[in-house]
Amino acid sequence: MRKPVQSTLDLDGAAGPGSALGTSLASVTFVVVDLETTGGPPSEAGITEIGAVAVRGGEVVGEFQTLVNPGHPVPAFITALTGISSAMVAGAPRLAVALPAFLDFVRAQGPVTAWVAHNASYDMSFLRAGCALLEMHFPDHPVVDTVHLARQLFGRDEVRNHRLATLAAHVGSRTLPDHRALHDARATVDVLHALIARVGNLGVSTLEELRGYSRRVPTDVRRKRTLADGLPSAPGAYVFRDAEGSALYVGTSRDIRRRVTTYFTAGERRARMAQMVRLAASVTPVVCATDLEARVREVRLIASEHPRYNRRSTRANALTWLKLTQEHFPRLSVVSTVRGDAADYLGPFRSRRRAMEAMEALHTAFRLRQCTQSLPSAPRRPTACVLLELGSCGAPCTGAQSKEDYARIVLSAREAIRADPAAVVDPLRARMRELAHEERFEEAGVVRDRLSAFVGGATRIQRLGPLASSPQIVAAARHSAGGWELFCIRHGRLAGSSVAPRGADPMPFVAALVASAEHVPAPVGPAPAAIVEETEILARWLESPGVRLVEVTGDWSCPVRGAAAYDDLRAG
Repeated sequence: MRKPVQSTLDLDGAAGPGSALGTSLASVTFVVVDLETTGGPPSEAGITEIGAVAVRGGEVVGEFQTLVNPGHPVPAFITALTGISSAMVAGAPRLAVALPAFLDFVRAQGPVTAWVAHNASYDMSFLRAGCALLEMHFPDHPVVDTVHLARQLFGRDEVRNHRLATLAAHVGSRTLPDHRALHDARATVDVLHALIARVGNLGVSTLEELRGYSRRVPTDVRRKRTLADGLPSAPGAYVFRDAEGSALYVGTSRDIRRRVTTYFTAGERRARMAQMVRLAASVTPVVCATDLEARVREVRLIASEHPRYNRRSTRANALTWLKLTQEHFPRLSVVSTVRGDAADYLGPFRSRRRAMEAMEALHTAFRLRQCTQSLPSAPRRPTACVLLELGSCGAPCTGAQSKEDYARIVLSAREAIRADPAAVVDPLRARMRELAHEERFEEAGVVRDRLSAFVGGATRIQRLGPLASSPQIVAAARHSAGGWELFCIRHGRLAGSSVAPRGADPMPFVAALVASAEHVPAPVGPAPAAIVEETEILARWLESPGVRLVEVTGDWSCPVRGAAAYDDLRAG
């Protein structure tokens, strides 16, 4: 063993202690290790020498060195390379003694430790294999590979290659590597410090950033990492804003600070996110008590602030509905708003095209009229349109079909929309199979699209409609830290949330939540009082395992044979 020595390199400028973005480099103990081996595979654990230097904050705090008897002769070419011969290791400890002593040295450096090696995969593979052979636990600390960092930071215009001897000479190391473990470890320390000094000028100050450093991250993006300073490590939403305060991007995370940090690393590979970060001037956190609340806040922020870099639609309320009208002879109509007219609605749909496909599915199953004008109670037109000849309409416009007969068709269509879609699904599914069997695949695809649009719209109305009509639902789920997450939902909108701590009676918290929750006026049904996407999030959460209903005001239910049973047919 050798006494600790001082290093002249000061890392304080590269990473201040307690960095908000991760583990500051100044607080990490780097165990720089180098092994000499017999040249065989790691599975043989043929280690002949272990050398290591522990450094923290730019100072050497400990060194370790021992020869190891591998239990078999050292090959001549290894002796020529390293100078370690069979005679030198004959009296050295075997691996069963040397490796535990080395691991004791590593453990003594404290919990905030990282491995460092030049071509780290080689040294780590031998250490792991040795631990496996001896049935010992290998300390799974983060690994920093100086070869990887050097390739990122030192181009061929500076060094001819990235071997340890070349790099040591380039950075002016006080120790020249000579294939002896401790000497090579000391040289690696000097290379490590030179690499840290260089990345420090590029804004890298934490262990996480050092390990993930890559040239793929442009310097101007990396320097924006300061936008994460001071952000909370808490669940919630976050908003990237430009210099004028306009929203660029909205996201959500269980840990706002950690998530925002990833936008400035090599882990973020989306080109549009790099463009967004270049424009960003600030990040606004919106801390939430629960993950569910954070997801709801994200949807609301996207809808209200219209961030240009979110792929999710910022026109959350620009939806389309399919309406079965309230007339003497009802018909299907694609509309953009829901009116309080007691009509039946299907949807909402994300596009008019999908609503039209659902309409075609219903027209295939039911002989509903397709003309757009209103018909009196007893129409008497002289002639019918071509749909009568095609068998797609009973021609109520001419009086050929009575109001009572037509009403029975409408009643069946309403049943398919409200409760049981089998009358639409079964014939269209049979038609799709028939066309596929005849290898008319394009026509089968058209039928498939119509069927999936109908099933998707029916599923949404059957799930969201009852939730939208319910004046109040109070529900609870276990909190990850103990206690209960409590939510008050009114007409499909999250009206309030709170957390009852571990060990506390949750009912007083429920009463306080209900008393303080947002007042939500009844909407024009079946549309909810919230953005449809918010209501869908709440519906999925209410249906998830572990959620308990505390109070339900109104009738919140879904049909037993409803459209949700045909989930395999639904596609958006």
